[in-house]
Amino acid sequence: MFFGKKSNGHFAKSRPVAVIDIGSNSVRLVVYEAATRSPAPLFNEKVLCGLGRTLATTGRLADDGVNRALRALRRFKGIARQLGADGLNIIATAAAREAENGPEFIVRAEEVCGAEISVLSGRKEAKLAASGVIAGSYHADGLAADLGGGSLEIIDIRKQNLVGGVTLPLGGLRLIDESGGSLKKASKLIDASLKKVDWLSQGEGRPFYAVGGTWRAFARLHMAQTDYPLSVAHGYTMSVNEALKFARLLDHLSPTSLEGVNEIPRARRETVPYGALVLERLLMKMRPSQFVASAFGVREGLLYTLLPEAERCCDPLLSACEELAEQRSRSPEHAVELLDWTDALFTLGKVGETAEQRRLRHAACLLSDIGWRAHTDYRGEQSLNFIAHAAFAGVDHPGRAFLALTVFYRHQGLIDKDLSPRLIELVDKETLRRAKILGAAIRVANVMCASMAGIIPRTPLIHDGEKLILDIPKALADLDGERLENRLATLARQLDLEPEIRTGGAMVKRREKESA
Repeated sequence: MFFGKKSNGHFAKSRPVAVIDIGSNSVRLVVYEAATRSPAPLFNEKVLCGLGRTLATTGRLADDGVNRALRALRRFKGIARQLGADGLNIIATAAAREAENGPEFIVRAEEVCGAEISVLSGRKEAKLAASGVIAGSYHADGLAADLGGGSLEIIDIRKQNLVGGVTLPLGGLRLIDESGGSLKKASKLIDASLKKVDWLSQGEGRPFYAVGGTWRAFARLHMAQTDYPLSVAHGYTMSVNEALKFARLLDHLSPTSLEGVNEIPRARRETVPYGALVLERLLMKMRPSQFVASAFGVREGLLYTLLPEAERCCDPLLSACEELAEQRSRSPEHAVELLDWTDALFTLGKVGETAEQRRLRHAACLLSDIGWRAHTDYRGEQSLNFIAHAAFAGVDHPGRAFLALTVFYRHQGLIDKDLSPRLIELVDKETLRRAKILGAAIRVANVMCASMAGIIPRTPLIHDGEKLILDIPKALADLDGERLENRLATLARQLDLEPEIRTGGAMVKRREKESA
């Protein structure tokens, strides 16, 4: 039982939630704004204590690591209290559960924190890491692996269900300690451990979800090396061949070779070559379809498992976008109306859409007005940067780019020269066209109703032969004007249609006549 947990097994939704993760390498505090399907971190801090640095050879937690961890925990308790968190929810992983002096450390840590610490079994740790992947992805299905300082957990995610699970002594610090700093010896240790897992082939042809700070550093380094347009590690995807090639490059490097590489924290550099080595051997065994970096892991998995079932079933991306619409839009109701109003544009034979594309259109509509408080000249640029780098879950990088581009076009118009071309690299031509169509449509809606609710449901867009018609009832005829005509014309050009505005119920009378 975690300190701060409510009697019904769930957090108080309106209060911040603090999670402390005592790992073999780092001790981290994350305080989330609330327990929701798409939790937003209020505060995030880690201290690389190296608790498990000498565990393999001594069987004990390092004394200096223990002292640093206790000091960090004392500070984290104060920060959580300052933020008004709903108690402390503390978990400890491989080093604490395996060390001879682990129980002694846990007692001291509980005294410092004034809260119970749950020491996770390897299987429980694997399940929480996989739950984190589920929380951060949309319909995750593949093998997830969480590489820490002391251990590697692997588990199969099948249609949101968890199958199997194993923990292996292959954490970065443990490998350094046990191999005496020899990558050649570490390779043999890795192969010996992986050989005992006879179900790794179940990952063949399916995504591989990489969890843990070392593999996030691996992803960030690859992003820097390839001059990638985004700096968001979560959801970063690589082909297996690309991941193997980069892993083989890194697993021959010494920590000193990574000096001056800003993408990797100094204290993380020594474990990156070993993490790359584990990744290389694991990918060769599994042969997955792709490498996917997950910033969601054990901490987010813990939060996810304690949510009500109904909330766990919610779409994480749409949940986050709905919250942003409520917080930042002039009219959240109007943002909701836009989805139905733009349906007509995406049921045309020339466009069409899949269920996933409609989901992204829904998200874009919700985000369409969140930048309205910025100066008019910078709304597009600021919205694009915010959306592209927001802490969203349940969306891949091309999806992020679609959302950001759509809202950029909604503010700036369809003018590519004002847009850095880098983000366009993440989408194909059809996705870019869809972003322009939707952005242009939202511009029509905005100029017609000033982003206020209750108007666009009464002014439908209609595809009639070669025409795109905006039907305005007599009661709203005053909303017609030159600027509205210009924006409708821009939208119609994207669809290869002729624009027309009909006011005073002309379309209603025509439909009545045709039905008669």
